[in-house]
Amino acid sequence: MLKLPILFILPALASCFLFGRDQSNWNGLKVTWGLDPFSSFQSMPRTRAAALSSQWVSLNPGGCSDNPKFMGERFIKSGDYGVILIFDVAGYIAGIQIGWPANFNPNPNNYPFGPLTNSPVVKDNGYHYVTAYFVDPSTICNGGRNACQFHTEGTGTGLWIQNGTNPVAHSITIPKTVADADASKWNKGACFVTMGFHYWYDMSKNMNCDNFYPVFLLYNGGVLNGFGWALAMDLKNYSTRIEHPPQSSYGHFMTPPPDCLSTLGTVTTLHVYLTDSPTANKC
Repeated sequence: MLKLPILFILPALASCFLFGRDQSNWNGLKVTWGLDPFSSFQSMPRTRAAALSSQWVSLNPGGCSDNPKFMGERFIKSGDYGVILIFDVAGYIAGIQIGWPANFNPNPNNYPFGPLTNSPVVKDNGYHYVTAYFVDPSTICNGGRNACQFHTEGTGTGLWIQNGTNPVAHSITIPKTVADADASKWNKGACFVTMGFHYWYDMSKNMNCDNFYPVFLLYNGGVLNGFGWALAMDLKNYSTRIEHPPQSSYGHFMTPPPDCLSTLGTVTTLHVYLTDSPTANKC
């Protein structure tokens, strides 16, 4: 193997760390919107080392690629499946999941609905999961990112939603700009300060909620800088991080809300922010 002299390596590293930082990159990872400053906008570790030092534990005893249904090494803290962090083989943040028991009780809506099963809700080992990746899924267990890439790219290079049981073949790429979202099946919803403009997939007032896609996107300044989960079931008392917006608030996120949502009771959401200052989001 060709070994570069250290004199060539050090200037490259210096260039990366001194001049490579782009402030427009996703420079943080926070979850949970709310009014309580002690439980809202919680910062998540973005390296495996930081997660371990904060008592997060791995769900992957065999390492990065031990589960063919998902990419990366997945971590939870205090048994809370409301937020599952995903790290690449090199130990850098690569995605996030939400999970809940397949036999969760009560589940009056019998969620997930048929059209969402394996697209994108994937069942594995007694749990349902919805998964997002921040880098190309094919790279996560195939080298991952290096320190320079993490430093310059931040939390990730894009957003991929796993839309089937094959994390590489079935992951869909999310539009990074409002212009691209407007040209797709993602529909513009309402704006809320500290969140952004919400976009929902193929949403309409008269839609069938069996097709209510459990992912929303957040755009600020015309670019993607967050997203979230929206599950048509009440995961009450299940996680300290998830949210339960009242039905009276739906108009703040959707324009207009689907009529069918009024029949589903309390839903579960989670806002995921890809910057370190979500309170600066003004749409």
